[in-house]
Amino acid sequence: MSGSPAAMTQRERIVAALSARINAGALRAGERLDSESGIAAEFGVSRGTVRGALAELQRRDLIATRAGLGSFVTFDGSPLDPGVGWARALTDAGAAVTTEILGITLVPAASATPPPGPAHPTAAPAHAVPPELAGRDVVVLARRRLLDGRPISYERAVVPATGPLRDLPTTGLVDDSLTATLRGAGLVAHHGTQDARVVPTSGDVAAHLEHAPGTVVLRTTRLSFSIGSDVVEHVESFLDPAHFSLHLTFGDTPA
Repeated sequence: MSGSPAAMTQRERIVAALSARINAGALRAGERLDSESGIAAEFGVSRGTVRGALAELQRRDLIATRAGLGSFVTFDGSPLDPGVGWARALTDAGAAVTTEILGITLVPAASATPPPGPAHPTAAPAHAVPPELAGRDVVVLARRRLLDGRPISYERAVVPATGPLRDLPTTGLVDDSLTATLRGAGLVAHHGTQDARVVPTSGDVAAHLEHAPGTVVLRTTRLSFSIGSDVVEHVESFLDPAHFSLHLTFGDTPA
């Protein structure tokens, strides 16, 4: 590689910059790089040039790629990062969205009921828990998001009633964030699944979203586990398709 920055090719410039960040610890082991389009925008180059730079970094064993299929939800076209919590993700997406807590309830194991099956894609009953949390005391959190005073989503989260989480009905959420609250209780999502389908709303969900029953929405169900495979949260969300959509990614992504 040429010693003078002025003599570097665009690809070499990207390789040098990202290598320096990795070696300096600015990019930590296991941390995902920015997208190809994001790197291309940062350096003012084409995505083809970025791919060449990433291939060189991989050849040097500075990065690895992971093959597979992923999915993410967007709000008005902006990707939402569930790892930081929906409230923070929506704020990062530039949305002036407020959150309204509808209820936080401790549900003893004896009072829990199984959720509806795939043939009945409606909201779960108030005391429904996923099979992964069957036989355990849980806390159920119901809330909705509002944009300019109008509801755009309704969400029902079920978390294990362990440690400080058992007192959530009294203490409330940390910084109004379920993700921060779970992290404070030692529960951090490491892996999980997310399913999505388009469904007509039942009467109770329609009431929360302030539209007519049977209105079609995007329903997502996310089940998260800790690195030790304990359940972190089960979240069922009903999203206004005028603002939310589901995207899929596939192939090799740099990590």
